[in-house]
Amino acid sequence: MNQAITDELDRIDEAFAGNRLLSTFPAEARALIEPSARIVQLDTGDVVHARGGDVDSTCFPFGTAMVSLVVELPDGRSIEAASIGHEGAVGGIVSCGRAPAFARAQVLVGGPALTVPMKVLEDAKLRSGHIRNLFCRFSDYLLSTVMQSAACNAFHPIEQRAARWLLTAQDRAGDSIELTQEALSGLLGVQRTTVNAVARTLQDEGLIATRRGTIHVTDRAGLKRRACECYEAIEGHFADVIGPGGGSC
Repeated sequence: MNQAITDELDRIDEAFAGNRLLSTFPAEARALIEPSARIVQLDTGDVVHARGGDVDSTCFPFGTAMVSLVVELPDGRSIEAASIGHEGAVGGIVSCGRAPAFARAQVLVGGPALTVPMKVLEDAKLRSGHIRNLFCRFSDYLLSTVMQSAACNAFHPIEQRAARWLLTAQDRAGDSIELTQEALSGLLGVQRTTVNAVARTLQDEGLIATRRGTIHVTDRAGLKRRACECYEAIEGHFADVIGPGGGSC
């Protein structure tokens, strides 16, 4: 077998093992999408889909890849509504025919992803109760993250919100997160000076270490104590609605 083909098959195996949705696929469900699937490299800053644009494929991040769903306001301000890493998928979560994207999906941390054309995925949903049920459950989970984020942004102080965000990012990208404080301020919807002050506080407490373009988590347990309850609430909901097997069909 050609080495390039072998390498691609190995990467596809890695995707099915490394993405928490794909890892629940039984063999018959995997066979419905695998022939049309391909591995892509998502680079930091890439736009997976723009607001108002057509969603023509579904992207399953794995490895360190992390995609941010960003809501943009007419005055140029923006804030992250949700983020997706190896636990989920971007695009085509709930689909009933053509629908434009509401938020900008932008790569926050680079890494690999498996992509599947929307037409293929829609056909797979019709033919597989597991895939259809799994995407319904993931849409419930994704909605819960948006609702929890709204409550968190309204009621919790920035220190707790930042700690929660860093824990979630660590789950997906590992201990070292390639992210500038300027980018983090945009995601949290606050001024850069505010994030700088929070980062200094967390660093003084020994919870993180920062250097240009990178935030390194040094004390996860301490960071969890600093975070609000939103982190545990979302993790618990994923376990409840999806779990290791994708939920019952």
